[in-house]
Amino acid sequence: MKKTLSRRARVATGGAVLAAVAAGTFGTVAANASAPESAQDATVSAAPAAAAGKRDTTTSTHLTIEAATEAAQAALKAAKKEGQRITVAVVDRNGNTILTMRGDGAGPQSYESAEKKAYTAVSWNAPTSELEGRLENAPNLKDIPGTLFLGGGVPVTAGKAPIAGIGVAGAPSGALDEKFAQAGAAALN
Repeated sequence: MKKTLSRRARVATGGAVLAAVAAGTFGTVAANASAPESAQDATVSAAPAAAAGKRDTTTSTHLTIEAATEAAQAALKAAKKEGQRITVAVVDRNGNTILTMRGDGAGPQSYESAEKKAYTAVSWNAPTSELEGRLENAPNLKDIPGTLFLGGGVPVTAGKAPIAGIGVAGAPSGALDEKFAQAGAAALN
């Protein structure tokens, strides 16, 4: 005896079969989309990076975190001896902050000022007190982002090349800030 399905049952069954076939096809297409089409494509995507030649690179010297910490602590100690509350920042050759230490009681503005003084000193390889004088001839220098042309920043050099900057802020004068930054730099020698 032959059993016949109603029209509704045949449509439902056909739809289910089509859905299953479509899902299987989609899964196959998705799996193949992420796979290379040939062995040659696999070789190309696995090629090693190009190596730079010796004349295409440079080596630079950087302060260690230990040295930066030693310099910052020496600056804080020198300021404490004179009853001053300061913040000291040490930046690398590229002006990136290695560390910033805010001494007990240092003003909130001193944190950013110390970093900017350190950045300015390493950027120009000169103490920021010397750079203040350059503003008379080139007043637009003060508009360079991240800089602060006030006494308190000193460069740290290896050979004659700048490798770091130490910035101090918070004392009542730029001369005192710079004295404490110099104490930090002297601790590295």
